[in-house]
Amino acid sequence: MISTIEEQVHRLLKKALDLHATDIHIVPKEKTTKVFFRLQHMLSFLYDIPHDQSSRLISHFKFMAGLDIGEKRKPQSGAYSTFINDLPVSLRLSTLPTSFSESLVIRILPQESAIPIEQVALFPSTTKKLIALLKHAHGLLLFTGPTGSGKSTTLYTLLQYSSKWFKRNIISLEDPIERNTSEFLQVQVNEKAGVSYATGLRAILRHDPDVIVVGEIRDEETAQVAVRAALTGHLVVSSLHTRNAKGAITRLLELGVKDYEIEQALIGVSAQRLIQIKCPYCGKRCTVHCPFYKRKRACIYEMLAGQQLKKVMSEMNSPNQEASYRTLKEELAKGMALGFVDEEEYKRWVYSIE
Repeated sequence: MISTIEEQVHRLLKKALDLHATDIHIVPKEKTTKVFFRLQHMLSFLYDIPHDQSSRLISHFKFMAGLDIGEKRKPQSGAYSTFINDLPVSLRLSTLPTSFSESLVIRILPQESAIPIEQVALFPSTTKKLIALLKHAHGLLLFTGPTGSGKSTTLYTLLQYSSKWFKRNIISLEDPIERNTSEFLQVQVNEKAGVSYATGLRAILRHDPDVIVVGEIRDEETAQVAVRAALTGHLVVSSLHTRNAKGAITRLLELGVKDYEIEQALIGVSAQRLIQIKCPYCGKRCTVHCPFYKRKRACIYEMLAGQQLKKVMSEMNSPNQEASYRTLKEELAKGMALGFVDEEEYKRWVYSIE
């Protein structure tokens, strides 16, 4: 019996969730289209499908996300939510025209409850430092790292903890909303309706917030409004795409924020990477059937706050000075020395974070 396109989509998404895949790649080649899952940071080949079948799959996903099905010459992006195994799941879509046909990448965002805060960081001392930063009444707190480094998971976990234990009014401005929660107010950026990051931030400031969450500082206007909000008695939490913690300061300067404003507003910067932890039961052969499998990943953090942050900022103004702080490489080496990270994982990351 030939299955419908809806059944094919459901099976594909169900398999991705069962294997804890973070992304689905539908990639056209010369003769067939290849489907990949991203598992534990690495692309894993799933199967080949004919071009006509992949075209129907991509059209279905585009229709569900409200994209233009007939437009295959321009990149498009969108999102929609669905249920798989009675679990709410958000999907973020990105299409790209290629030499053979249209390619599609789907980011999978299960709407499950936040992980326990003690499981966010590899080392408990780091978790305590993150919580301490959240206790500030005002200032700018930045989380940096590449796509897939766990920034969103860290943010949601810390914010839900803050809402529960610190009793604060938290309002987030996101594009898109990655994980729905009832713990705090969430606002969706909608450029067509006139809700950009900058205009949304101005509206939020009139809504009596204690903590303002900006999904990402992308442009000069957003950076200026975020810094000014931090300087006027609000705790502003946001993310940036930089290689390390020090790079966040440089990025703010590039976005037109004055150095004295950064010095007054910035209270902490955290750069992070999501690494695989060695399974204490299975070793390298850990599978989805192992009860530890879901906890096989944790974050390492490079943090700048307090006196260390001041020293780094002074160093940037005085090139002859050199501030020392614990780097991502040192944190990774510590994880290996304590037996949490195997040699293969260490080698995979050590060169990319130098």
